[in-house]
Amino acid sequence: MSHFHLPFYSAFTLSALGLALHRTHLISALLCLESMMLSMYIALSAWPMENQTPSAILMPMIMLAFSACEAGTGLALLVASTRTHGSDHLHNLNLLQC
Repeated sequence: MSHFHLPFYSAFTLSALGLALHRTHLISALLCLESMMLSMYIALSAWPMENQTPSAILMPMIMLAFSACEAGTGLALLVASTRTHGSDHLHNLNLLQC
């Protein structure tokens, strides 16, 4: 592993650990998912510069669009769960109920 890849791998790993270990609030889970997507976006954006290839801007832009959609959907779910359950605690949400 080069020194160029270490920040991307460590940011993604720390975000995944945060998502796995600190799942009390929905907003903290959404922030961990968003930081995972951001580290992947930065890695995909820096990849053409590292390999001296022509600018491949399509894949990072698609990932950024998916990240924005994920953030919007997550915030909508956060607002809906806060209105119905009174808080954003994940243990209040039961996925077996409709």
